[in-house]
Amino acid sequence: MSGRADSDTDPEITDPEAAAAQDTEPDAVPDEPDDEPEEPDDEPDDADDPAEGARRARWTAAGTGAALTLAGLSAALLRLTRSAPALVPAAYACGAAVCAGATVLGSRGRTRRALWLLIVGVMVMALGDQFD
Repeated sequence: MSGRADSDTDPEITDPEAAAAQDTEPDAVPDEPDDEPEEPDDEPDDADDPAEGARRARWTAAGTGAALTLAGLSAALLRLTRSAPALVPAAYACGAAVCAGATVLGSRGRTRRALWLLIVGVMVMALGDQFD
């Protein structure tokens, strides 16, 4: 049992009269055969390709990690120029370092670990924001 919501199984009909009525619908129009044969698709279906999903997850993890790393480093540099406690830019820099590690993990295909590291990195940066 896979638990997938998109299964093709129909619900079981327990009422024999309902089953007979379902088989003989008067409004049903039979499908007309096409005169032209269908051309086979040369392009593979991207939605069913697990490699495409993994590639998309790697790019997403790496891109998000890079964006959060740059945001954390820029916030740390901005906090260094203003009068803020030293703990604030240090927290931003540590959060950016954690997000940089998530970027590396995400580019290598460890997307689940990268996601958790991104969450931890943002939480460290938010902690630095609380000290401000």
